[in-house]
Amino acid sequence: MSTRILLVEDEPRIADFIVRGLSEEGYIVEHEADGPSAIRRLETEVWDLVLLDWWLPGEEGLAVLERFRSRNQQTPVLFLTARDGVKERVAGLDAGADDYLCKPFAFEELLARIRALLRRPDQRNGLVLEVGGICADLSTQRATRYGAPLDLTAKEYSLLCLFLRHPDRVLSRTRIFDAVWGEQYDGLSNTIEVHVKELRRKLELYGPRVIQTRRGRGYILEQESQHAAP
Repeated sequence: MSTRILLVEDEPRIADFIVRGLSEEGYIVEHEADGPSAIRRLETEVWDLVLLDWWLPGEEGLAVLERFRSRNQQTPVLFLTARDGVKERVAGLDAGADDYLCKPFAFEELLARIRALLRRPDQRNGLVLEVGGICADLSTQRATRYGAPLDLTAKEYSLLCLFLRHPDRVLSRTRIFDAVWGEQYDGLSNTIEVHVKELRRKLELYGPRVIQTRRGRGYILEQESQHAAP
């Protein structure tokens, strides 16, 4: 899975619980703890889902949401808050929230609501990554090449999605390790090389090589305009 989720939550214990839980489920989760930082990330990056707390330092969640929607952004937003009154729920939904989950909540319910939001038909176009004959559907977590299913591990899928988001751009090992493994690259591990090799092998069962090595720089997924489907 390579669904990118931005969690905006100022309570460290709750944030750590959600980040660890969603990461174990295969989601890529980034965390911000205040309103201004959340606005910066929302305005400069692309997200598949936003989990937004109501009470935030700097600027409350409702204002963050209103500013986000004012830019005609359609990314699903799920409010996470202890404010469970009807008036607050109505205010959140009217401001542009897609769903509302009151604290405390069961993690299983959070997962179910996330899956439901990502399945919405009006979100499907934004959840399908496609370059040439390679396609990754983030709502079903499936990848294909020229219609043939690819049997990928979770890390291989995340790696493929990273390449599909940045076609024809060289991605450094540092960038790849940070995005897919969520860790700082130490320059010694061969983890990236092993995963790229296996991803290439599976892709090349159904077409020519598209992930190229740029020595000393990283890897690039080149679009297949010069190739015809087999």
